[in-house]
Amino acid sequence: MEDSLPQLLPNKDLDRLRAYRENLDFYNGGQWTTEVRRHERRLTFNYAKVFVDKVTSYLMSGFNFVVEPEDNSPEAKEKAKRAEEALRQVYHQNNLELLDFDTEIDCAILGDAAYKVTWDSQEKRVRVTAPDVQGLFCFWVGDDISRVYRVASRYTLSNEEIERLYHLVPKSKKATVIEDWSRDSFTLWVDDQIHYRGRNPYGFIPFVIYANFREPKKFWGVSDLPQIMEPQRELNRAMSQLSRILELSGNPIAVLENVEESEDIAVQPGAVWDLPENAKAYLLDLLQGGGVRLHIDYIDLIYRILHDLSESPRAAFGGTPRDLSGVALQVELYSLLQKVHRKRLIRSVAYEKRNEMVLRLLSQKRGEDFKKLKTRIIWGAVVPQDILRLVQSEQAMIKTGIHSRRRAMSELGVLDPEMELERWLEEEKKLKEVR
Repeated sequence: MEDSLPQLLPNKDLDRLRAYRENLDFYNGGQWTTEVRRHERRLTFNYAKVFVDKVTSYLMSGFNFVVEPEDNSPEAKEKAKRAEEALRQVYHQNNLELLDFDTEIDCAILGDAAYKVTWDSQEKRVRVTAPDVQGLFCFWVGDDISRVYRVASRYTLSNEEIERLYHLVPKSKKATVIEDWSRDSFTLWVDDQIHYRGRNPYGFIPFVIYANFREPKKFWGVSDLPQIMEPQRELNRAMSQLSRILELSGNPIAVLENVEESEDIAVQPGAVWDLPENAKAYLLDLLQGGGVRLHIDYIDLIYRILHDLSESPRAAFGGTPRDLSGVALQVELYSLLQKVHRKRLIRSVAYEKRNEMVLRLLSQKRGEDFKKLKTRIIWGAVVPQDILRLVQSEQAMIKTGIHSRRRAMSELGVLDPEMELERWLEEEKKLKEVR
């Protein structure tokens, strides 16, 4: 099977790759399905892009993580602190805040996303990238999609890049590169020829592949776009139709009855028409009888359908019929909160796995013992919160023994709870000495 990989991939996952292309085109405004006719006006109001960008902004608000110590011993806490500092350095070096946001938009459009965690031997640091899932192919054990034993990554490089990286002279201006990863082995193909075959230097497949939304019993995910494609197209059609009606109403059509020729008749201010006997002339009023109101009402209906199917209420865009806060605002945004919560469940697992890979690489390359440490993802509130109320709630949690002070700080958005706790203990110690 390995020797035939370049022949296998072009015929693998064709439906998935076609759906990716369609979703990308739709997101970028290619939303009309028929060819444009001459002089036909077609308007595109790209709400699909707005919904994807808006939900992603809510999703990624207040993202943070902490490294959990193995136990309560000072040594374990110190090791967790070092690991967390090392992780934050990797985040900073790879600009992961920006990379994560871009990847989440891509995930919402395509339905899938991926990270690749490798070691940069030249710069001596962990490198985290987000490869295009259109070039990723996965192989899993039987009907257990959770047991991925092989990942192939296909991409294209220019002949200059091929010469610089692999010291090869490609046959054309571009070459196809395939990375074939399993837990134990790594094979590199360049233009259908094996350039390298050997042991996997990491001992794990360095890809984190996750879905936007899960479909039962399926590995690949679901995009945010398919459910709103039809109403989005209908909105474009209805708005284009209304635009044509208003344009014609501003440039009225002259209707003539019992007239054989109309060469000298023009609709313009001050025009005088010389009509034969028994002839009638009038301007066609497309706005009479309230017909435009029907179009507007229909557009409003489509608009509401778009918001319902995208699970993004109008309040998510800052427009509410009345001032809302607290629980009332959460109720108004409840469908959006549920959507963000479902996404965060999947993202938490993916980001924890990515952090685990980073810590494993740091353990391998720098001699640190971070392999067994686990991280916990902390998400910020989607809607504005009453901080005083949250503090009172966490105080009650601490007093009843449900939350530790460290956990309470994490829930309140403190970036470094461990350091903050140490400062608090130091202040308490000084206060006792003064007393």
